Amino acid sequence: MTDFRATHRRTIVVIFGPKNFDDMDRDDPIRACYQHCALRWVMGERMTTQSLRGRFHLPEHKTAIASQIIAAAIEAKVVKLDDKAGGSRK
Repeated sequence: MTDFRATHRRTIVVIFGPKNFDDMDRDDPIRACYQHCALRWVMGERMTTQSLRGRFHLPEHKTAIASQIIAAAIEAKVVKLDDKAGGSRK
C-alpha cells in the first residue's frame, strides 16, 4: 500500500509493507480500496465486493465488511459508482 502526499515544494510517497486486515487502522481499508479500484480500472476490470474480499483475504461470509469498506470509500469520495452499471451497486 502507498500514500501520496503533495506539499508545496515536493511530493512524498510513503510505501507501506503488507498488513493483515485485522491489523489495519481506520483509514487503511479505504486507502487499499481506492488502490484496488484504480488497479482494476487500469486492467480494464471493475472492482466488486468479491474482488475486494480477495484483496483483503476475507472469507465469503464477510461480504458485508467489503461492502462497508466500499461505502466508506464512496463517502470519502475516493471512489465512485460506475455510471454504466445503472442502479446496480456492483
